[in-house]
Amino acid sequence: MRIHTCIALVVIAMLMLPCQQAGAQGPASKTVRIVVPAPAGGPADVLARLLANQIGQMRGPTMLVENRPGASSDIGTDAVSRAAPDGNTLLITNNNLVITKHIKRSLAYDPMTSFEPICLLVNLPLVVVVNGSSPYASLSDLLSAAGARPNSLTIGAFGPASSPHIVEESLKRIAQVDWTYVPFPGDAPAVTALLGGHVTALVATYSGVMEQVASGKLRVLAATGRERIRALPDVPTVAEYGTGIAASGFKDFDVSGWLGLLAPAHTPQDAIARLTTLFISALQTPELKPKLIPQGLYPEPICGAPFAVQLKKDFDYYGRVIREAKIGAE
Repeated sequence: MRIHTCIALVVIAMLMLPCQQAGAQGPASKTVRIVVPAPAGGPADVLARLLANQIGQMRGPTMLVENRPGASSDIGTDAVSRAAPDGNTLLITNNNLVITKHIKRSLAYDPMTSFEPICLLVNLPLVVVVNGSSPYASLSDLLSAAGARPNSLTIGAFGPASSPHIVEESLKRIAQVDWTYVPFPGDAPAVTALLGGHVTALVATYSGVMEQVASGKLRVLAATGRERIRALPDVPTVAEYGTGIAASGFKDFDVSGWLGLLAPAHTPQDAIARLTTLFISALQTPELKPKLIPQGLYPEPICGAPFAVQLKKDFDYYGRVIREAKIGAE
């Protein structure tokens, strides 16, 4: 649930300093470890390495990116929660942080208390897509078909219990329709299934389908966040469909993917402030933005208290959908 507030903008503006000064304030005598709880090559890994390289060019502290995938991000996330709170071990992760606790009751860390939120760094838009040859030209068409023929449609998404799966369940429950959810281990196999006509539609990250959309092989019906995707200005959001679909719950629909930066709980606030300045300075350099957007990563920083508020709202929303949809837990 994306939150844009004047407070966030003020915080960022106050913390913005010249790149050289930001580097000088960081713990330059030590190596800062950025843990990515996902395999190399994914969005979190790409973002971490681009930021680490940019900070190096700014003569900031040495940044070491460490991939620790496994157990739906739990291995790397748990490692950071147990690390010394000295500002030298950080986590770049996605929405899984506030989802997993609802699925795994025995989770060793608590997403709301085991970390100090630093900044939401980039937005990863989610989209509802169909095959380019599909008869469905809009989200209204898809939902109408689902209503007319219960359980005849199949909707794929990475999952279970991922952001795309949450979107799929939310759409189904708000529209009061029935279809079959088909889980996939990632966007790539889901896209293959959609291209092959094995599923009716797909909820995925825009970055995971952008090449096929550009070539016309896939068609985007809706973006799931509050704002339209800059690369797809003619594609409406789910919330915009709320005026034309007989379900009032759509008018406030806002579920997006994101990547955020966190530190272990009890990391001193002066270290958090230095890291905020350092990473936001790197994120907003003219050199970095052109490398992010072509990969579907949109810099939309939200730092400090506003980021903590968003984490809590996401945690509560995902938990409610997971309970209502009876998505399995331990």
